Amino acid sequence: MYPHHAPAPFTARQTAPAPLLVLDTNVVLDWVAFGDPRVRPVADAIERGLLQAATSSACLQELRRALGYAQVKLDAAAQLLAFERYTAFARVFAIPEPGAMAGMPRCEDPDDQKFLELAWHARASHLLTRDKALLKLARPLERLGRFRVQAPQEFDLQPQ
Repeated sequence: MYPHHAPAPFTARQTAPAPLLVLDTNVVLDWVAFGDPRVRPVADAIERGLLQAATSSACLQELRRALGYAQVKLDAAAQLLAFERYTAFARVFAIPEPGAMAGMPRCEDPDDQKFLELAWHARASHLLTRDKALLKLARPLERLGRFRVQAPQEFDLQPQ
């Protein structure tokens, strides 16, 4: 006869959801088209589920266009592969009409406003960009306490 062992007690572990990031189009291109080492740590963390990427239909439309630019140098098959690689890891958020973001600064480049709106509505922790117009808003946005704007190589993978 075998000794009877009580089952180990069940302990529910609550794990915090992975931090949600917005990556502007150039950062996404650096990841999926160019393999830029400056974004590799963030991309690896997203691919492993340690971080999440947020996107919107407007951001995806811009990415599709950018993948087709001559300077990106991707044929149609490589463009599709790069797009699918990103969308496999990105959560799509619907963005309501502007105006629901009282107090949020406006970007001097209207084409970049969509990234601010996405980070705001998705409640992202960070917007990662190398765009000077977006980086100029880092301090005012940090004071609002909604999300941080940083270059991808400055992002700390270890939360404080």
